[in-house]
This record gives sequence, structure tokens and C-alpha cells, in this order.
Amino acid sequence: MEIKRPQFVSCTPKGIMRLLDWHHIDVTGKRALVIGRSRLVGKPIATLLTHANATVTLAHSRTQNLDALIQDSDIVVVAIGQPNFIKASQVQSHQVLVDVGIHRIDGKIVGDVDPKAYEKVAYATPVPKGVGPMTIASLLENTLQAYRAHHAQ
Repeated sequence: MEIKRPQFVSCTPKGIMRLLDWHHIDVTGKRALVIGRSRLVGKPIATLLTHANATVTLAHSRTQNLDALIQDSDIVVVAIGQPNFIKASQVQSHQVLVDVGIHRIDGKIVGDVDPKAYEKVAYATPVPKGVGPMTIASLLENTLQAYRAHHAQ
């Protein structure tokens, strides 16, 4: 017997995919690098990008030749949990840069990407006001989906 339960997508990865779609960034055939392998962000966004026909590499802080992987990527999702981990010198003008990190340093909110890198790429999600609002929107969407599933029984 199969029990039908709603399928929920982790909020931050879901929000990232919506953001890419909203900005008409087609990931099909693109080389996507996900830096960070957490079960809430890294692994789910790698799966979503794969399902959207991107060629995905999952990396982490100890990945060898990370600079080369960044250089070879069209889309770079950074969810490493280390402030300013990615520098402007590591990115290229054609890239899409998604900064998932959020840290407080000296009273300022910063991401996993040095803000100077945002200016160098084709598209970037800044911190703050980038992925965070999309995470909240996705949480609300998942909440509504759960409510509807519960009351449909």
C-alpha cells in the first residue's frame, strides 16, 4: 500500500531555483559548481540543478583544485559556511554567483562571497537581500502546501 504524502523541497534550494528562473537563467547544459555539502542546502541544490539538466559538481572546503573548478563553472552556488570564502580573483565575468552564506562580522551581515566578487560576474545574489527572502517565500509556500495536504484528507 502506498501512502500519499506531500513532497517538500528544502526552502533555500527551492528559493534559489525560483530566483534563477525569475531572472531567466537557464541552467540546462550549464556547468554548476555547488560548494558546500550540507543536507539542507548543498546536496538538495545539487539535486535540483541536476534535475534541471545542469552538469553539477559538488565540492567542499577540502576539495583539491577548487580554484580550477570555480574557473570552469558557469554557475557557482556557495554554501560553505565561511565568510568571504570566495574572492573576486576567483570568479569570471560570464558566471552566475549564488551566495547562500550569512554571517555577522563587526555588526555587518556578510556572505560566503566577498562582495567585490558580485561586481565582477554576470549575475550575483548579494548578502543580505539575496537568497534569504526567497528562502522565506519558499517556507511559506511549503507551509501552505502542508496545510492543503492536511485538509484534503
